[in-house]
Parts: sequence; C-alpha cells; structure tokens
Amino acid sequence: MIWRSVVGKLWLTIILLVAFVLLILTVLLLQFFRGFQVDEARDKLTQVASKVVTIVEEHDDPELARSIAFEIADDTTGVIIAASSNEYWMSESWQMNGVALHQWLLDSKLSSVLLSGETVSETTSLQQPQQPQPMDVMIIGMPAPVTPSGDGAVFVYQSLDVVQRTTEETTRLVLLSAGVAIFLTTIFAFFLSTRITAPLRKMREAAFEMARGEFDTKIPILTHDEIGELALAFNRMGRELQFHVNALNQEKEQLSSILSSMVDGVITLNRDGEVLLTNPPAKRFINTWRYENKAEELPPLLSELFADAVQNEDVETAEITIQGRIWVIIMAPLYDGSYVRGAVAVLRDMTDERKLDKLRTDFIANVSHELRTPISLLQGYSEAIVDDVAVSEQDKREVGKIIYEESLRMGRLVNELLDLARVEAGHVELNKNDVSLRTYFDRMIQKFNTLAQERDVQLKTDLHLTVDHFPLDEDRLEQVLTNLLDNAIRHTEAQGEVVLHAQATPKRLMIEVRDTGVGIPEEDLPFVFERFYKADKARTRGMSGTGLGLAISKNLVEAHQGTITVHSKQHEGTTFTVTFPHPMIDERY
Repeated sequence: MIWRSVVGKLWLTIILLVAFVLLILTVLLLQFFRGFQVDEARDKLTQVASKVVTIVEEHDDPELARSIAFEIADDTTGVIIAASSNEYWMSESWQMNGVALHQWLLDSKLSSVLLSGETVSETTSLQQPQQPQPMDVMIIGMPAPVTPSGDGAVFVYQSLDVVQRTTEETTRLVLLSAGVAIFLTTIFAFFLSTRITAPLRKMREAAFEMARGEFDTKIPILTHDEIGELALAFNRMGRELQFHVNALNQEKEQLSSILSSMVDGVITLNRDGEVLLTNPPAKRFINTWRYENKAEELPPLLSELFADAVQNEDVETAEITIQGRIWVIIMAPLYDGSYVRGAVAVLRDMTDERKLDKLRTDFIANVSHELRTPISLLQGYSEAIVDDVAVSEQDKREVGKIIYEESLRMGRLVNELLDLARVEAGHVELNKNDVSLRTYFDRMIQKFNTLAQERDVQLKTDLHLTVDHFPLDEDRLEQVLTNLLDNAIRHTEAQGEVVLHAQATPKRLMIEVRDTGVGIPEEDLPFVFERFYKADKARTRGMSGTGLGLAISKNLVEAHQGTITVHSKQHEGTTFTVTFPHPMIDERY
C-alpha cells in the first residue's frame, strides 16, 4: 500500500534520483582515480627508467651498472636490462619466466625499443608461474647504451595490483558513502513526505467528513506555504458549501411548503413521462384515479396532454371527471435552456366552482319560477278589476283577497331571500341569553295549536330537561322551530301527530320535531337543506312554501355552532334533529 501513497511515491522518487546521481558519480570517480593512479604509476616508472638509463650511461662497468640499477627495484617494481631480445638481465626482486619474457620482448610492441630505439609505454597481462589469473603489468621501455656499440634497452615494469586494490578500496568507500547517503536520504524523504502529506491526510479526512454533510469541519493552518494556502482555500470552500447547501435547503423547504400548501395539484414529469414530484392534492388525484380504474399508471388523458405539450412545446388543457369530482388539467412544458426536459401539470378541482355555477343558474330559475306565479296571478286578477270583470262587491272582495295573499307570498319570498343572503354572508349577529326552555317550548306549541287544529293534527311535547335554562338566541331559534313545526304540520295528514321532543343537559340541547306525515323520498334527502327544495315537485300553490325555510334554518343552527339532520321514510314520517352545544363546554373541547 505504500506505493499507492504520496509518502511512498516521494520516497521512491528521491531514492531513485539519489541512487542515479550516486551511480554516475561512482563511475566517474572510479574512472578518475584509476586513470590518476595509472598516470602516477607511469610517471614513476618513467622516472625509474630514466635513472636506470643514466646509471648505465655513466658507468663503464656493466656489472656495476646493473648492480646499481637493480638496487632501485623494489617488491612491486622490476628492471630488465636487455642487450638484445636474447640477451637480457633482470632484477631478482620480481623474477619472471624467461620464456614468457622472451616471447613478450619478441611479440609485443616493446621490441620496437630494441629495434628502433623508441621509448614505449604499454599495459599488458602476464601469466605468472603458479598463478591461475593473469596479472596486469605496466611496462616502460627506453633505449640505453648497454653494449659497446650503444645498442640495448632498459625495461621497468610494475604490477597494477596496487592500482586495482586502490580502486577496490575507493569503490568500497564510495559504496559505503552511497549507502549512508541513501539511508540519510530515506530519513529525510520520509520526514519531508510526512511534513507534506500530514496536512494532505487531514484534508482527506475533512473531505470525507464534508461528504457526510459535516460542512463545519476546519483544517488547522500550520504553514504559510502552498499547503497552508490549500488548507485556507479548503476551509473557505467548506464555508461556501455550507452556505450554498443551507440556501438550497431553504429554497427546497420553501418550495416544498408552497407545493404542500397549494390547493391545486402539481405533478412534475421528466422527458420520459415519469413522475418526479407531486404535492398532496396531486397524490389524492392519482390515488382516486387508481382506486376507480384499478390501474397503477397515470390517466391516459394526462399522458396524452404530456405528449402534446412536449411535442408542440405549448400549454395544453383538458378536463376529466373522477369519482364525481371535476378536474381541469393544465400541462405546460419545462425547459432546460432551449431544450424541453419535461412538463408540469397543474390539477385544479373545479367541482365547487361548477356547483356554484349550477346553483347560481338554478337560483335564478327558481326565483323566476317562484315569482312568476304570484306575478301572473296579480296581473290576471288586477286585469279583472280594471276590465270590470268582477262586477259585484263579493267578486271584488274575493279578487282583492287573492291579490293580497299573493302579494304577501311574494313579500315573504323576498324577505326570506334577504334573510338567507344575510345569514350566508355572516351578517347575522346572535344575541344569546339564558332562555327558559319549558316556557319557550310551551309558547311554541301555543303558537301552532290553531294551525294544528285546523288540519286535525295532534301537536304535543315530550320534554326531558335536566337544566331549565340554556344560552340561545331566542328569536333565531323561534325562526328555526317555526319552519320545522310549520313543515311538519303542513305535511302531516289528518289524524296525524307532530311531537316536539327536547332533551337538555349541561353540555348540550337536543330538539327533535317528529311527524307521522308523508315523509321525504330517499333520493331527495341529501337536498332538503338546499334553497328552493320542495317536497311537492309540481311547486303548486297551497301548502307548499317558498323552499327557503330549511336552508335558512340550517344556516342559523350552524351560526350557533350546532348541527341539524333529517331522517325520513315515506308514508311513515320525518324527524328533524337539532343539536346545540353549550358555548362554554364547546370552548373547552
């Protein structure tokens, strides 16, 4: 693993560089020392040869001259005085094989000393007796007057073993120095590499910590060189990363909050039509689709809109109905520069808007229908008076009575419309007081006794009161009970029964108006609290009202934070239940 680290690479690089330099230096030094010693040996032998030649020239006695000359030789240096190639004398300090020497003098270029009188220097190898390896020898040959005729030569030779030993010693010293240098270089390289890589290791650990999301990691700045500047830049990068990541997280949370709080659904799709992002309304839309169609894929209409938006690079709109809800889909392409990278679909639930539009249309139609009948009657009977159709006083009184009743009916319709508008707009203020329940219900029964007797309907109460008083708006409650009791009596046949049941506790007040009348069809029960609902579909005059009473009652009950419900079965009767929570109890819950 060390070769994969910066320390190992730096160490190996420095060691190789030092080793290469030391190798070249060793080769050059060895060549230099060998050449220097060879030159020194040559100069020494040349001086010795010159001395021997001088001795030979200065002494007339050849024996004496040879004796003096041989004294100059030592253990490593030999002297040969040759009169010819066959006649020669050599010093005893370094005896050589005569035959070998004879061949040497004949074959080598040293023979030119005897033949032409030249000074010759030569290095050669000689085989000594009883020695397996040849010996390197340096020979200097100079002409000398050995014979009376002036012919002859002096040869001085020396073994190069000394030079070889010196070279080997020098090599050992150089190698020892190289080893010490490499050892010291290794220590220095590891020290330098550690000093360099220690901050780098800290940066590596800090980088891993940043990769885990710990952007507040700091690197100590120990030096002011490039590594210190790198640590400073790394710390600054960490701060910038933390700042940008925090900004991105804030934008992401803000975008997520915006998408989650949107009423409209949002679906983001990539280029391949895969869903990337949805908000809760969009998820409910997709889940509703999958529940209704038992399929996991997106609605085909949504896929078609996506394909058209991507292909045409334009906004596409369509409408789809799922589980009774009406959704408008707006598909717009998403761009990455000039390239379409996907699309975003906005899903808008238009059910309530369409319902309001229908209610508005129905409201106009219902008001027109309710007003048309009394207006037509007023117009017809007034024409009868103007045209003198009603001649007798009796006829005029009957016509006037009808006109009066229809005008009251029209006024009642307008007043109820105004009451309903005020209640739905929240402009009704409740004046709550402690109402004496038993007295209040008795008064309501007395109010409708006459109407009940006229229709031969038995009207009675069934009171279970654990408290005598309850905080209510007496006038608004009377308006609610008036609508319920009036409807119950008018829709109950003769010999029928209407019961006002009340149950009061400290926590709530429950009022039920039960009748044994004709009942309400099951399919009409969800619509009884809508405006202009009437039990008789023909909306004929007589016992039918304006159809606004129950709508007003529902709004007044809800203004008290209460609830109103209905249960009915045809030909058996109807029960309206009104529940009012106690205001103080309601606040605590």
